[in-house]
Amino acid sequence: MKKQEKRRIGKVLLAQLKPKDKAYEVADAELPGFILRVQPSGVMTYYARFRRKEDGTRGRVQIGPTILMTPTQARDKALAILGEAARGGDPSAKKKKQEQKAHTLKTFLDEVYGPFVEGNKKTGLTRVAVIKSAFPTLLDAPLTKITALSIEKWRSERMGKTPKPKPATVNRPISALKAALNRAVEWKLLPENPLHTVRALKEDARSKVRYLEAAEYKRLMDALDAREVELRRGRKSANKGRRLRGYEELPDLTTVTYADYLKPMVILSLNTGLRRGELFNLTWQDVDLGRRMLTVRGEGAKTSTTRHVPLNSTALDVLKAWQKQTSAEGLVFKSDQSTSGRFDNVNTAWQAVRHTAKLDDFRWHDMRHDFASKLVMAGVDLNTVRELLGHSDIQMTLRYAHLAPHVKADAVERIVRAGAASSARAEAQ
Repeated sequence: MKKQEKRRIGKVLLAQLKPKDKAYEVADAELPGFILRVQPSGVMTYYARFRRKEDGTRGRVQIGPTILMTPTQARDKALAILGEAARGGDPSAKKKKQEQKAHTLKTFLDEVYGPFVEGNKKTGLTRVAVIKSAFPTLLDAPLTKITALSIEKWRSERMGKTPKPKPATVNRPISALKAALNRAVEWKLLPENPLHTVRALKEDARSKVRYLEAAEYKRLMDALDAREVELRRGRKSANKGRRLRGYEELPDLTTVTYADYLKPMVILSLNTGLRRGELFNLTWQDVDLGRRMLTVRGEGAKTSTTRHVPLNSTALDVLKAWQKQTSAEGLVFKSDQSTSGRFDNVNTAWQAVRHTAKLDDFRWHDMRHDFASKLVMAGVDLNTVRELLGHSDIQMTLRYAHLAPHVKADAVERIVRAGAASSARAEAQ
């Protein structure tokens, strides 16, 4: 019998393995019993192979295909299975029992769909959270009991509320649930998607976008400056107390350009149009101050497409000052609260600044709209705006078209000019 190949089962291996004429298996070099099987079709599946303590016979449990879980998730499941076998249990019998159980929406999200989207979709966990938050009364219902009628009733109730929600707000959780149930059909857990007849509410793709008027912009900058002053005052007071107690003092905030992350984040967002996640993912390696350019990597972008954003003088000055007071390595903006160093939100600080600036209806994402709106009003063509924003479709960018009325006015005026030119030619003849 041919000796089984042993390699560490991880993302690197998954990218390297190719299908062959016959199915083959790779055993994990670190965890005995953890197996990866590769089919001629290219489908790769994780398994756990064990020996039953009771009679010494061999058993085997399918953990799941690679499209459903990451190698790390599969390794954790393999450890649990092998541990159970070592304690005298029979994991294969337990697996059969679980497969016979009908999934509720909650168990499907937690045990099947959640692990899949977490490993394969950038917004995976957000999708699951949206479904759970929007449909709490359906979580304990079997998948087979979810009906189009129940969703239509839910939608009618939501649209009947005051104030009336936007169609996009109601469409979003239904779309997320439909996508999850499509996967359930694909994985043979449902015969068909019960929501295939539920049509999305019509949305105004070119609704009014929120951007800052000159007075609002000034209020926002004033609020940020006031926050900086307060942070410096607080640090000075704290250090005075630390001196009295003989403690080591914290860094002096009067010697740096910015008291903390928020002001440079806001100014950079207003001048580059970066999405919040793109801003949080930005590294100094992606910033070229010499060429006045930053790069949004595809793996951190919503559209999975890399794009390059030029830095205007304001954005350039912000990054130069921020780099000088922090470092030129790793993430541009680092969170002290996170073990990874990456921010996941700045809600508390941002909400306080919005309140001070009397901009309670101006969301963080509206800074992206502000960037695009100012470009269009300055005469920049929509395709250039699309490229700067990283829109995959011009339809997304057309929402800003109304901010350039001079373009349409010039277009219809050409009829007059063309008519005048035609009359002149006729008279000349």
